Amino acid sequence: PIKHQGVDGFHFAVWAPNARRVSVVAVSLKKKGRRHVMRLRRDTGIWEIFAPDVRPGSAYKFEIIGVNGELLPLKADPFARRSEFRPQTASVTAAELSQNWEDAAHLAHWGSIDKRRQPISVYEVHAGSWQKRPDGTFLSWDELAERLIPYCTEMGFTHIEFLPITEHPYDPSWGYQTTGLYAPSARFGEPEGFARFVNGCHKVGLSVILDWVPAHFPTDAHGLRFFDGTALYEHEDPRKGFHPDWNTAIYNYGRIEVLSYLVNNALYWAEKFHLDGVRVDAVASMLYLDYSRKEGEWIPNEYGGRENLEAVRFLQKMNEHIYGAHPQVMTIAEESTSWPKVSQPVHEGGLGFGFKWNMGFMHDTLSYFARDPVHRKHHHHEITFGLIYAYSENFMLPISHDEVVHGKGSMIAKMPGDDWQKFANLRAYYGFMWGYPGKKLLFMGQEFAQWSEWSEERSLDWNLLQYPLHEGMRRLVRDLNFTYRNKPALHARDCEGEGFEWLISEDADQSVFAWLRKTPGERPVAVIANLTPVYYQRYDVPLPVAGRWREILNTDAEIYGGSGKGNGGRVEAVLDTATASDKAPWAHATLSLPPLAVIMLELEQ
Repeated sequence: PIKHQGVDGFHFAVWAPNARRVSVVAVSLKKKGRRHVMRLRRDTGIWEIFAPDVRPGSAYKFEIIGVNGELLPLKADPFARRSEFRPQTASVTAAELSQNWEDAAHLAHWGSIDKRRQPISVYEVHAGSWQKRPDGTFLSWDELAERLIPYCTEMGFTHIEFLPITEHPYDPSWGYQTTGLYAPSARFGEPEGFARFVNGCHKVGLSVILDWVPAHFPTDAHGLRFFDGTALYEHEDPRKGFHPDWNTAIYNYGRIEVLSYLVNNALYWAEKFHLDGVRVDAVASMLYLDYSRKEGEWIPNEYGGRENLEAVRFLQKMNEHIYGAHPQVMTIAEESTSWPKVSQPVHEGGLGFGFKWNMGFMHDTLSYFARDPVHRKHHHHEITFGLIYAYSENFMLPISHDEVVHGKGSMIAKMPGDDWQKFANLRAYYGFMWGYPGKKLLFMGQEFAQWSEWSEERSLDWNLLQYPLHEGMRRLVRDLNFTYRNKPALHARDCEGEGFEWLISEDADQSVFAWLRKTPGERPVAVIANLTPVYYQRYDVPLPVAGRWREILNTDAEIYGGSGKGNGGRVEAVLDTATASDKAPWAHATLSLPPLAVIMLELEQ
């Protein structure tokens, strides 16, 4: 909205350099068919007009006559800040966002610290199915704020990461096929509602991450594809411009206007909605020209290689702009290959992301834990191998929505054994994960061991919390979060090798692992995992310091649904005279190791 020569109205502009004519068309019933023919600025290919009779809340589209005189399907505004509720697809005029932000201290805090050394525990949420109204409709942002913010605060999560909430026509795409990158989805109300939600999070210290999709876009008629009758936003050669996995179009990263559209979109969410992070979806599909393509279906780069150099430059530029303008924001890559330096600075040859999802950790540990414990000793490397590369990137450990859909089963359903063993295995898995180096991410419903796979069509199975085993799992995840946050040894060196030391890595026969988490000037924490159903009543564990070590967490505790076996709250480590020396005065403690459990010990003095 602008005031032009004393008159209120809206300024419309759209990039369509190959169009013969572009008009703004009203699509609301009252004004349907009313059009404003736009004028072309030939130096930029942008069509624009000031319309004095338009008010906020007016639905509109662009009517475009293509380069050959053909009338194209009506197009939504690529830069629209608001959209109609599906199945309608028009853009909607919106006043400037009016939000009284109360988060200066929150933004200043995150902008002044090294995020790699902070506790980060992310709750991944699909806004449309975390909870629903009794009639099955979506909660508004204000309703979500009343329920989700206190829940995450009580659970000890530090961040909420939403699956894409940008406008999209098709619910089962979960938001990953977006047609409105600048518009919060109308499913949950007006954009102001989302701003209030973020502000509410920041007031209680919660951060908000947006799942962001610059890798591809859907081919819906009202979207970006063949926008002015030519391949404008997408690459015209289908070997670079069409995605065979998803039947979607791929952005032309080599075009400066497309680069600007995407980079500015990331900046827009940080500036207008104060978002704390963007998780970039499907980075691997952007980096490789031959991703999901057979020989002859892709075009090599200028050096004959398979790397998409234009996409690399886009990601580097996006990260440089975000960190340059908004140091409080973090960027996270979902990148499933071994592409080097994903989370290293651009000036060092990296892509410039803050963090990278550790897909190897997720794959190997889930493979190990899904096995019957009797076979685990033959797959010991699935646990130990990850430490070889654990510090090659700034890693986040992701148990995401992708792991609990499409027949993969929920986390509890993946675990072997009878019900008791399934719950014990999953409690041990979470204890293992929260004790392992790397930031944490857990998809909704897995914190209370939902049995069924996630479906976007229905709410989570909250009724399960009436059962002690499910409530126990929820309490465990809460306590793991607060233990991780309150003990610097468990988070301050998540991304640096000096924060980890193996204590026991070779006991494959008994499937026991032990390691030390540490950071300068703070008490170390020992993490011991017994991944068999055998109760080891006297098990020797080497420890770096003699003295009393307090048991700060035990996944087998009765309050979590376990058998209650443990060490009475503390153990005594005695100097090991046989192996100790002046340089390495090591001690050892004889522990009670509960079955299928992880315990954490902290040095008392």
